[in-house]
Amino acid sequence: MAAPIKFGVGQSVRRKEDDALIRGMGRYTDDVAPQPALHSLVLRSPHAHAKFTIDVTKARGLPGVSLILTAAEVADLGDLPCLFNLETDPFAGPPYPILAKDEVRHVGDAVAFVVAETIDQARDAIEAIDVQWTPLPAVIGVVNAVKPGAPQVWPDKPGNVLFDVSIGDKKATEEAFAKAHAVAEISIVNPRIVTNFMETRAAVAEYDAKKDHLTLTIGSQGSHRLRDILCQNILKIPVENMRVICPDVGGGFGTKLFPYREYALIAVAARQLKKTVKWTADRADHFMGDSQGRDNVTTARMALAEDGKFLGMDVDLMGDMGGYLSTFGPYIPHGGAGMLPGLYDIQAFHCRVRTVFTNTVPVDAYRGAGRPEAAYVVERLVDATARKLDMTPDAIRRKNFIPPKALPYKTATGKVYDSGDFAAHMKRAMEIAEWKEFPKRAKAAKKNGLVRGIGLATYVEICGTMGEETANVALDPNGDVSILIGTQSSGQGHQTAYAQLVAEQFGLPPERVHILQGDTDKIATGLGTGGSASIPSGGVSVQRATAALGDRLKEIAAQALEASAGDLEISDGVIRIAGTDRSISFADLAKRPGVDPSKLNASATFASADGTYPNGTHLAEVEIDPATGIIKIVNYVIVDDFGVTLNPLLLAGQVHGGAMQGIGQALMEQAVYSATDGQLVTGTFMDYAVPRASDGPSFVFETHNVPCATNPLGVKGAGEAGAIGSCPAIVNAIVEGLWREYKIDHIDMPATPERVWIAIREAQRRHNL
Repeated sequence: MAAPIKFGVGQSVRRKEDDALIRGMGRYTDDVAPQPALHSLVLRSPHAHAKFTIDVTKARGLPGVSLILTAAEVADLGDLPCLFNLETDPFAGPPYPILAKDEVRHVGDAVAFVVAETIDQARDAIEAIDVQWTPLPAVIGVVNAVKPGAPQVWPDKPGNVLFDVSIGDKKATEEAFAKAHAVAEISIVNPRIVTNFMETRAAVAEYDAKKDHLTLTIGSQGSHRLRDILCQNILKIPVENMRVICPDVGGGFGTKLFPYREYALIAVAARQLKKTVKWTADRADHFMGDSQGRDNVTTARMALAEDGKFLGMDVDLMGDMGGYLSTFGPYIPHGGAGMLPGLYDIQAFHCRVRTVFTNTVPVDAYRGAGRPEAAYVVERLVDATARKLDMTPDAIRRKNFIPPKALPYKTATGKVYDSGDFAAHMKRAMEIAEWKEFPKRAKAAKKNGLVRGIGLATYVEICGTMGEETANVALDPNGDVSILIGTQSSGQGHQTAYAQLVAEQFGLPPERVHILQGDTDKIATGLGTGGSASIPSGGVSVQRATAALGDRLKEIAAQALEASAGDLEISDGVIRIAGTDRSISFADLAKRPGVDPSKLNASATFASADGTYPNGTHLAEVEIDPATGIIKIVNYVIVDDFGVTLNPLLLAGQVHGGAMQGIGQALMEQAVYSATDGQLVTGTFMDYAVPRASDGPSFVFETHNVPCATNPLGVKGAGEAGAIGSCPAIVNAIVEGLWREYKIDHIDMPATPERVWIAIREAQRRHNL
């Protein structure tokens, strides 16, 4: 076997991006400061639901104010589009205007856009705008929204329901329940959360009046989709008239993938004023203006045979859309429902999916986009089935896992799992965590007045379904290699990962491979980054384009070396005749007279039509202080199947980060709206908790990889996995301890100390403990 390439696939190459970032040399959107530039702010509604009139006369006359836009001034613009619909039951979504007209539908709804010479002057103008509000009844939470007589968010959506559809086979599922030995049932809330990436959204619009051309610099997860939606759907201008550039991006998690109102507004302002306009969100803008995540209420039932075999699964899922439909909002609960069977052989499945309007910020994709919600439901339900039949959590999973010999396996929702050994990664996680020795640890904790709990969760998700991704790989004049690709890094390490794919074939060190992303003028196409698709799709494109370029370079080198291309090999940026010292460097090839420039680059396109299915086991052990309700994670083990690992170091970072986000949701994060007036109670970091390093464990992470059978690289995707397995593992561990000590079989996220303390006190009263 040949020795592995030093910087190639499978090597823990350190991130080449980090040197600039840790030295403060990163360039984020807010660092883009062309002079002179005007500054802008959005006036947002203080009401969850209200009629209003607006008068900007006084504000327009203030010093430094250049422009104020209201709905009247942008009436010719198109709405923000929803890009998802149902094939079987098409729906008509309500309008999502660039600025609200006459009526607002959530706290933070945008009603005016102010442009001024300085940010302070813009603030003065915001305060001087006269808005007369007439509050209307508001509805918060899907359970309240579907009650008879609930306030209507949209008059043409009776019952506040956008669509009410079924997935799976209802008749077969009813038959399975009819013959069940027992039925386990859970009702759970997957709470709404705020993304809270490190870098808030920002945008800069520059306008060239002579060319009637806009350049937008935006910190997003992809430039091409934004340009196309802004031009075609909203501004109604040719896409050739706009360039979108994405510099460094400080976190995205799905929320930065979408077009937002401010991008269209600064484009309009720059064109009207013929000046550069800049907008940067503060954290309050983020809490009230950026799409939020999760927010499902679900009831799930499992029909059980006497031996613990799953006979059927029935789910009722309601997903909160907020006051408008965000870009992919309705897809998140509907698409996520397709993953509800998890890793289990469940022949009969049915799910009712309702998407519901409320007077809150719109909801859309957040790290995992429906798959974490699905995994949380099924893994909580499986633990409930174990309690119902007095089986252990691992035994009932082992009983119902899809066995390796059944793969490829088509689920009841039509997903085809191509590869994996699900019992094996669960077994390995249990070995690492010393599962069998847990009773001793629980006994020791009890002597110290603490309750230990242990829990696990397995998961599967679908990745790589964004569509076609094209990569262009080119030889630079100095012998380096440049890659142009339409994915967009927001912290994942694309610069390093793609460089390793080139190194695998060319032997070039990472510093000699240059990645260009996020520029619609330089890169022809691109889908951006989402759904863990960059390596499963973009990586294959890079690998294939590199191979094609290598073949072309060998043809050129064959002429220079007077040899057959078949006798040549590439290593260390040099092409040589195998077994000899005769060679030519990449740099000399690039400078060779008469070389056709088109031979110095190659492109490849790949789309993962069927998706890939990473899976794994998360196992958590917690200590609960019954006197305070405080929970401490004392052990955390992850064993994942990601197919082929491109870079173990990058992989661990993705898994750790995702798991910490899941831990945050499980233990502390929740966007709370007042049920009486729809105010966002948790609108700042004073009220909304995010996990600190001290809240997390020291992760033990391994892979138990089975190469993906449907992906040419064998990879399955890893960007969202940590956030999928962590929530059910943590909550299952908490419930295991609470059930053993207090017969508490349920607690909703976030399992805050207050909630845990109250649950224990109520159980003690109920059972006279």
